[in-house]
Amino acid sequence: MKPTRRIVADIVGAGGIDGLARVTKVLTALEAERAELIQQLRSQRLASWDEIGQACGMTRQGASRRWSQQAQATSFGDAAAAYQQGRPPYPASAVDWLVPGNSHRVLDLGAGTGKLTRLLVDRGFEVTAVEPLVEMREQLAASVPKAAVVDGTAERIPVADGSFDAVVVAQAWHWFDAATALREAGRVLVPGGTLGLVWNVRDQSEPWVAELDRILHQHGPQVMDTRPELAAPFEQAERLEVRWEHQLSRADLLAMVASRSYVITLPETERTELLNQVSELLDSHLDLRGRKRLTMPYLTHCTRARLSATGES
Repeated sequence: MKPTRRIVADIVGAGGIDGLARVTKVLTALEAERAELIQQLRSQRLASWDEIGQACGMTRQGASRRWSQQAQATSFGDAAAAYQQGRPPYPASAVDWLVPGNSHRVLDLGAGTGKLTRLLVDRGFEVTAVEPLVEMREQLAASVPKAAVVDGTAERIPVADGSFDAVVVAQAWHWFDAATALREAGRVLVPGGTLGLVWNVRDQSEPWVAELDRILHQHGPQVMDTRPELAAPFEQAERLEVRWEHQLSRADLLAMVASRSYVITLPETERTELLNQVSELLDSHLDLRGRKRLTMPYLTHCTRARLSATGES
């Protein structure tokens, strides 16, 4: 018997429900190991999606669809400094709308480098920031020292039941397992507490911004739902859109581009090509060339909902 067949036979054993359970346990463990290997290969630029697809017995497109989102979700640690420099803050009116003024304890979930955390602390809230990536937590702790910074994920929030009056998520909900994250948010909130979600989206009605997005999306199109439906145990969902402008330098804009997840995970040559195309846009577009300061128009999409008074679905 060939070694692989012998290993399989040992796992299956006499078969039956016990054999099925053993096979499932091993497959789950192996799939986790494969995902981790793929993440390492991509983050260290050691293999292309063509090579990964071939090794996994599938096409490049199949491998990319299956694992690229996971690789992107965990890629931000590789560019934490660029994220801190290039990403915009959030408009005051959006922050005030997301978190009721009578709140005291606020949880910033998937807090990144603390772009929203700082605004919450400045409003006098007692803020705990949950972030899974160590590089981002280091930036966060340095930039917002008054916040409590803890390691954790939206699917396993490391705090006690009923600990917070509000949970907020900035630019991150689309990375979460929504059903699990909803249950966890409901668990850590007090009955009647608020869940608020917010995204900054570049306003493509400005011609140069539309051209910038065309350049970015030819390398890594990203579709995210910035107006998600929020199911039980949440109710009374409301939405707000805020138009505003962010002032930034040329270096800030290039840092913003470099901090995009789909840019971080590009092979080195493709990432360099993309950044060169953005630089060319800044040098050649009539609305941009020769300018030291730029104005980026944004649409900020907000959603908030309340936990049912009983805290149950």
